[in-house]
Amino acid sequence: MKDFIKDFKNYLKMPEMKILWIFLFLVFLIFIIDVLYLTPFWTLISLAILLSVGAVMFAVNIRSAKANYAVKKGKARLDNIISGMRDGVVIYNQDFEVSLFNKGAQLIFNLSQNEIIGKKLSPESVSDPRLGIMAKIIFQSLAPAVIQETPEGAYPQIVNMSFDEPRLELKVVTDKILDENGQVTGFLKIIRDQTREVELLKSKSDFIAIAAHQLRTPLSAVNWTFQSLKNEPLTESQKELTETGLAASSNLLKIVDDLLNISKIEEGKFGYNFQEIDIVKFLQSAVSQAEPVAKEYNVKAYMENPAEPSIIITADPEKLVIAVSNLLENAIKYNIPNGQVVLSVERRRDAPFIQINVADTGMGISEEDLNKLFTKFFRGEKAVSQATEGSGLGLYMVKNIIRRHGGEIWAESVAGRGSVFHFTLPTDSNLIQSREIGHVE
Repeated sequence: MKDFIKDFKNYLKMPEMKILWIFLFLVFLIFIIDVLYLTPFWTLISLAILLSVGAVMFAVNIRSAKANYAVKKGKARLDNIISGMRDGVVIYNQDFEVSLFNKGAQLIFNLSQNEIIGKKLSPESVSDPRLGIMAKIIFQSLAPAVIQETPEGAYPQIVNMSFDEPRLELKVVTDKILDENGQVTGFLKIIRDQTREVELLKSKSDFIAIAAHQLRTPLSAVNWTFQSLKNEPLTESQKELTETGLAASSNLLKIVDDLLNISKIEEGKFGYNFQEIDIVKFLQSAVSQAEPVAKEYNVKAYMENPAEPSIIITADPEKLVIAVSNLLENAIKYNIPNGQVVLSVERRRDAPFIQINVADTGMGISEEDLNKLFTKFFRGEKAVSQATEGSGLGLYMVKNIIRRHGGEIWAESVAGRGSVFHFTLPTDSNLIQSREIGHVE
């Protein structure tokens, strides 16, 4: 009841009620005149008519005031939310005139509202030391480093932007503001300052890279020692220990190599060398190289005959073989005895891409694990339960390599029947990104 009374008082204060107050004042004046010049009967008739009109006006105006108050209250609540956001929120019209600049944006760009609200930004604004970075945010082609995460022309647009002076790492989401007719009236930008997170990630990556580099040399020596011991006359127990040591050191070397590769990928220094290759012959070779592992696990691995005997694409064969080998080895290791791994390639009819499929007859992947497969250091429930060796970096690395080639990767699985990993590669080299990307979330 208190809230109702409070809201009702606020309704009465709304601009829509001013006409009613003026009308009631006029009613009072007319009533005084009627009392002075008319008989009591006609005075009552006049008052009744005026009050009836007043009642209708009150009903209409109070409804309008209520709606307006709700809008005003909602806007105030939204303003409070936007004002309290840590992310920067910027709104500007099609003339690039800024109309909203929240506290988060003020902190990121070290600008006050008075310095930016109402200002029309242009490419020339870049030279203004106060507005330079903000202008580059809006005119992204002027920024020193921009990584596009969404296709050109698609909204919302998501980009990662880097600035050196001052040091800033920003994720910028841009969306259109439409009127009731669906016409663009302006743009909304949500800007997240990732500088600290990126620096922490880089520090961690640097540490991992240094540690992995330092470990590789002694591990290689240990691995070589066990390799040498295999050729020596040994007792059965010594042979068993040697084989165990060799397997453990080989696995550790692979983990170290994975860590070094991930570090290079995340720094954009993986060193891609794109060239034209015959993807059919490439995949046939990859299957042949996987045969020793397939024999070890008693799994049959083969490639289906493609519809086209030769398909030429642009790719980095050294990097692509890492991705394909990872997928084949995973399909083999997580299979069942006497299971199958089938590699196939087909041309997409809906886009200038080929699609490569790696299907297995394993136990399948749970839906929960399926959503996390390509996350760094993630190992699925079956990998852990089967005590299968691995670092949880393989599929993360595969995803980055495929993305760098301009493709996409995803997986499908049916419990008890197996899994299929699909990935695409463009047949048009223009679809390959022009620069190395960092890690993919």
